[in-house]
Amino acid sequence: MKILEQRIYRGPNLYARFPVIRFTVDLGELEQWPSARIPGFVEGLLGRLPSLHEHTCSYGSAGGFVRRLREDEGTWLGHVLEHVAIEIQNLAGAEVSFGKTRGTGRLGEYHVVYQYEEERVGVEAGHLALQLLLSLLPESLRPREPEAPAEPEPPLDFTFELADLIELAQRRQLGPSTGSLARAADARGIPWLRLNDYSLVQLGHGRYQKRIQATVTSETRHIAVEIASDKEETNRILGDLGLPVPRQHLVSRAERAIEAARRLGYPVVLKPLDANHGRGVSINLRDDEAVRQAFDKAAEHSSTVIVETYLEGFDHRMLVVDGRLVAVAKRIPGHVVGDGESTIEQLVERINQDPRRGIGHEKVLTRIELDHQARRLLALAGKDPRSVLPAGEVFYLRSTGNLSTGGTAIDMTDAVHPDNREMAVRAAQAIGLDVAGIDFITPDISRSYREAGGGICEVNAAPGFRMHVAPTEGKPRDVAGPVIDMLFPPGTPSRIPIVSITGTNGKTTTSRMVAHILKMSGHTVGLCTTDGVYIDGERTVVGDMTGPVSAQMVLRDPTVDAAVLETARGGLLRSGLGYRTNDVGAVLNVSGDHLGLGGIDTVEQLADLKRIVVEVSTRCAVLNADDELCLRMADHSSAERIAYVTTNPRHDLVREHIQAGGVACVLEEGMNGQMITIYDNGTHVPLLWTHLIPATLEGKARFNVINAMFAALVTWAMGTKIENIRVGLRTFDTTFFQAPGRLNVFDGLPFKVLLDYAHNPAAVAAMAETVRQLDVAGERVCVLSAPGDRRDEDVDAIARAAATAFDRIILRSDDDRRGREAGEIPALLRKGLLAAGMADDRIVHVEEEEAAVDAGLRLAKAGDLLVIFGDDITRCWKQVIYFGGGPREQTEVGRLVSGPIPVAQVLPTPEPVSTDLVDEASEPVHDDRPRLHQRATSRLVVDARGARMARERND
Repeated sequence: MKILEQRIYRGPNLYARFPVIRFTVDLGELEQWPSARIPGFVEGLLGRLPSLHEHTCSYGSAGGFVRRLREDEGTWLGHVLEHVAIEIQNLAGAEVSFGKTRGTGRLGEYHVVYQYEEERVGVEAGHLALQLLLSLLPESLRPREPEAPAEPEPPLDFTFELADLIELAQRRQLGPSTGSLARAADARGIPWLRLNDYSLVQLGHGRYQKRIQATVTSETRHIAVEIASDKEETNRILGDLGLPVPRQHLVSRAERAIEAARRLGYPVVLKPLDANHGRGVSINLRDDEAVRQAFDKAAEHSSTVIVETYLEGFDHRMLVVDGRLVAVAKRIPGHVVGDGESTIEQLVERINQDPRRGIGHEKVLTRIELDHQARRLLALAGKDPRSVLPAGEVFYLRSTGNLSTGGTAIDMTDAVHPDNREMAVRAAQAIGLDVAGIDFITPDISRSYREAGGGICEVNAAPGFRMHVAPTEGKPRDVAGPVIDMLFPPGTPSRIPIVSITGTNGKTTTSRMVAHILKMSGHTVGLCTTDGVYIDGERTVVGDMTGPVSAQMVLRDPTVDAAVLETARGGLLRSGLGYRTNDVGAVLNVSGDHLGLGGIDTVEQLADLKRIVVEVSTRCAVLNADDELCLRMADHSSAERIAYVTTNPRHDLVREHIQAGGVACVLEEGMNGQMITIYDNGTHVPLLWTHLIPATLEGKARFNVINAMFAALVTWAMGTKIENIRVGLRTFDTTFFQAPGRLNVFDGLPFKVLLDYAHNPAAVAAMAETVRQLDVAGERVCVLSAPGDRRDEDVDAIARAAATAFDRIILRSDDDRRGREAGEIPALLRKGLLAAGMADDRIVHVEEEEAAVDAGLRLAKAGDLLVIFGDDITRCWKQVIYFGGGPREQTEVGRLVSGPIPVAQVLPTPEPVSTDLVDEASEPVHDDRPRLHQRATSRLVVDARGARMARERND
């Protein structure tokens, strides 16, 4: 049994709408050994993890999974691995329960999927689960290494490994306070992102974001934290306002501490000036020697030590949020109660068996340790860990009631006296903290401090919430909610609108159109596309940025107020979405591309994957009504509205949808051509003639007409004004700058050049349809290839689509052949072209892309149309704009057109044209001013601008 592959899904995915881990495991010979057939396996597993009895599995009640383990022949070990990985996380403090195990279609191979909270803890839990299962197998069924190690591995110490994992979880998972704030944000629909491995969290998206680190918020004043950290300064400020505080002195030597204690009068308290969590604090010190020892302990944490009067009473933590007292807890130091028989050491061990106690902040209570402070208190009382306490005697093993040192908490919120309530609020306001923990010592919190006495010994920034959200006794209090409400008062936005766009073809162009329309409407747009991340039109990151990491880059940017996220299959397959929901999700189309890769073998499976985008849409799901696979997705969407795009004005379903008050974008015939029209709630809104949209090449590029329809409907669903949509579409063109590799037209040569990234059958067919509609005086020439990781049938379909539109075709390979041999893809394309009826003497093979593009440029004559299906788009564009040779009627390429060019033949590359003029160009690289589509009239201007844009894409 071994793990073949591990995938971590950080957002909505094929299996769930929350983070999960997927192990692909091979059971090997264990496929023949379900759990009940393995001698001693079930008993051994339950002996190590008795809490598996609580798992319901398919029976829906506790004990269901154990029944699956035992009945008939049992269940397969992939299924067992899933449950054990979940339970180990539960023992480490995570609240997870989801899992599923499914066969991959290969014998003995399974996808084991389970939920996680913290990524590394989830992964380690899965690996520990596998180790545990293997350790329970009889020797005959354990995996055999090809070569036995020199020394056999020691047997698995599961208890030790589990404790190690719990410590890892403690370090990696959100602490109780931060976790409660994250849950409160979830309850209010506020998204959050963890920004580091600790407790720094972003609440909200984009320009509306706030941040917390533990319980310090982005509204917490730095000066207030500094004052609270200085216990002497805090004491002075509160005392000056007449609030009750103990008298104190600052000292830096033990002798001075003794002198201060004598002046103040015994008993006294010693504590470090700037420590926390009760570290180095000693209370109720009654003589010089006790002060001397306490000073040495406090000096371990601070060079300056506070000596203050000892206040009689109980330690209370009073939590003030935004000027309001929200919770009070009485803190009881860690202690044991004698039974007349057990030693103190045994009593501590018995207390630590309480399932509520754990390591650090792992659980609601912390284990009590017999450390230096506990032994000091025992020694002062003339006792040691082996002493036996009389029945009923309470012995405190800590001086302070901090939960982190084993203390317990009793909720006293409803019992606090109004005077004490007012005192706590005044103290927080005096220091200037938005979230403050007031440590108040008094004999009785229900009586006024003016009557019962007491005093404030500390004011804490970043107070812990654990004692309030999970007190040992009393009512749990929602203390995180008031913090979130302070940061995001009701009615205050926390989200920016998110648009997710997916589909097989058109994603990039549509995403850019939507971003352009939103920018024209005044938004600061964050855009993720296949060539980078753009913030307000400026590219900040270069590369294919269509996955979850790039989405979070946009959502974390504090300037962005609208996000447009192109969403590709690769990111969905590898990691899921980078966000939980979107406002508008659009699926443009689904056709065969990348099939046979990543477990996606059919277009139906591809549709299921892309459907995730609309499944998480909240406001509107925009679907292609002319694509049946898209149309079916409507049944899986819970969005407020479904919107359809169709080029068929007689579409029956869309007609019914419109008549019922639904929203749709329809392409309608008119006297002046084709009109993009929006229907919504009975309203008919003619938007724009297609020939007025520059990106459509006067309406002839049908695929960009459809892309424009989607962009229009998406922005309409977001509430964009109709006039802004019109202006956006009329000022969006397909220049290399605005949409690199998407129908880029260059008119600076005697022939027209069209560069496009089409790389699958549907995209090439759409381009072929466009080419057939264009008026071309000469021949239509094409430079064609296909990605090496596509199926042979896909390559054949690309060839057949191209054969319908071009007079001459130059075949090439991509730089990255993706597992194919040199010349293999061109050979498959040639075969498809010949089968489609294209003459052999019209097909040329030039293996390398750069040489093939040059061959096309040399072959084209005045009046021709050269279409380049490029892979390295920037390099192809540079070749086009720098090409200076002009048409040649008797070039080497021209003579070779009559027969195929051998694979090994490399055509000479012309010397590049000087780029000195580029640096003199005055036009800025990024120019987002509205401008109508214009064809280049000056070769010099076009070359300079194109070169600058190309260079910018390389930088």
